[in-house]
Amino acid sequence: MLAVFDRSVAKSPEGLRSPAAAEGGVGLGPLMEHFASAHEGAVTLGLGASGAIAYSAAKQNPLLPRSFGVVDDIFCMFQGHIENITLLKQQYGLGKSANEVIIVIEAYRTLRDRGPFPASQVVRDLNGKFAFILFDNSSGSTFIAADADGNVPFFWGVNSEDRLVLSDDVEIIKKGCGKSFAPFPKGCFFTTSGGLQSFEHPMNELKPMPRVDSQGQVCGSTYKVDVQAKKDSGIPRVDSAANWSSQY
Repeated sequence: MLAVFDRSVAKSPEGLRSPAAAEGGVGLGPLMEHFASAHEGAVTLGLGASGAIAYSAAKQNPLLPRSFGVVDDIFCMFQGHIENITLLKQQYGLGKSANEVIIVIEAYRTLRDRGPFPASQVVRDLNGKFAFILFDNSSGSTFIAADADGNVPFFWGVNSEDRLVLSDDVEIIKKGCGKSFAPFPKGCFFTTSGGLQSFEHPMNELKPMPRVDSQGQVCGSTYKVDVQAKKDSGIPRVDSAANWSSQY
């Protein structure tokens, strides 16, 4: 799976761009073409000024399968599996045939429209091995997460056009971002309005940690929970599509 988002819908966090950014990376169009040529049966979808996504079922790990779905202009790519899927179907009032993609979309819609729980709790309630990328085309909002143990290979970076790139294929990420990439932080989620946050420690800030490759060159930073830095939780929630994730 591959997603390339404009900074207007997914602004990359501080530190993800490498000081050696000029050494590599390609734009959205060439990267989508490369993905399509490298993955049999790939489907690519343009999202207008917001970016583009691409999906393929080829070359997948049978223990961590990929799935893709669209509901009401909400696109979701999911890799892995949810262990408590039966419980979540009941919680969200879904039918027996609902899969992981449908559960994530419904969880997002519940947060966006009604917001009874903080986003961190909703992601924390997903038990299993997973990574997912969701884009709501109607509001230009992203919702991206990886499980607490980082069981699914999942990477992100910044390309030459300053767009955020996400994929389960590290070679695709290197092609698109050069040195400006890193593993997506385990136990974290990213939203358009809230940026990168830890769902395990939602009240703590995340700090970038410099990362150096085998040749001694600085790459995109990784991120870890700053146990000393607490967030200001005094901002009241605003129940609207534009601000659905503004609170942890």
